[in-house]
Amino acid sequence: MAVRDLSPAGPAVRDEPVPPAAVADRHGWKWLLCAPALTILVFAASGPLLIVLVYSFLTPAGFGGVVWEFSTEAWFRVFLARDIFEPELLGPNRAHLAIFWRSVSLAFQTALICAVLGFPTAWFIATRPQRSRAVWLFLITIPFWTNLLIRTFAIQEVIRNQGLINTILLKAGAIEAPIQMLYTDFAILVGMAYVFLPLMVLPLYAAMDKLDIRLLEAGYDLYASRWRVLRHIVLPLVKPGFIAGSILVFIPAIGAYVTPRVLGGGRNMMLGNLIELQFGQGRNWPLGAALAMTLLIIVVATLVVYMRYVGRQEEGRRDG
Repeated sequence: MAVRDLSPAGPAVRDEPVPPAAVADRHGWKWLLCAPALTILVFAASGPLLIVLVYSFLTPAGFGGVVWEFSTEAWFRVFLARDIFEPELLGPNRAHLAIFWRSVSLAFQTALICAVLGFPTAWFIATRPQRSRAVWLFLITIPFWTNLLIRTFAIQEVIRNQGLINTILLKAGAIEAPIQMLYTDFAILVGMAYVFLPLMVLPLYAAMDKLDIRLLEAGYDLYASRWRVLRHIVLPLVKPGFIAGSILVFIPAIGAYVTPRVLGGGRNMMLGNLIELQFGQGRNWPLGAALAMTLLIIVVATLVVYMRYVGRQEEGRRDG
């Protein structure tokens, strides 16, 4: 290790070996500082996940709970159906597959809508004067101050048969009868887009805030149209913000519970509602645990794809 001599004779550099005990002590302090966070992760995150994983391989008890007998029946019933009275295979579990498809589809559509709405919003904030950007970001984060259930009920009051939209359309003579929007996939999509939109705006703003405006001016100087500047300069540079925002929206949306429960009316269930149903009315804890682990696998797979994509992007930049 190089140690600089600050004596009056003049600066000099001499090499002095660092004792191994000092290096070990330094690393020991680092682990000691991380101990509280690691403890919380082990007991508050990994511990419950391990319990859920174990429960998914057990036998359901009669009225809830589990019997400590190993069984793969719960995992079997996640995607396949069996006759109630006979151990005959009936084929794919169409109800579960429909709920899986609805969850993935609505989560993807939510991320897409949030991207379409979040891009101009983030661009507007990023192009404001520096002193006013904090105010706009403050307004974006205000919805997080309100409980999710209250925000969901607010959306319900807007789209129900006697809600704001139908009332305006009826008084304007545009429709003769209220449009049934509540308790549909459309209602769930609107609610989730409203709830998760800030999670898309903030990463996009962070990416746009680093955008060099001189690149746009150079594009215009080369007679590029606004569309070409947007397509070939802006979008490639803010693509990390799109990807990060999509992940932040997709992951909580696919496991949403409150919004589908309130706006879907219990008929248009998603994975979160199906898991709650098995632990509640269904009294089948192993199946609920298997469904929860399946949801976790989907989320982890999404994150792995995202990390591999980001890694390839970084390698391409270094090679370039």
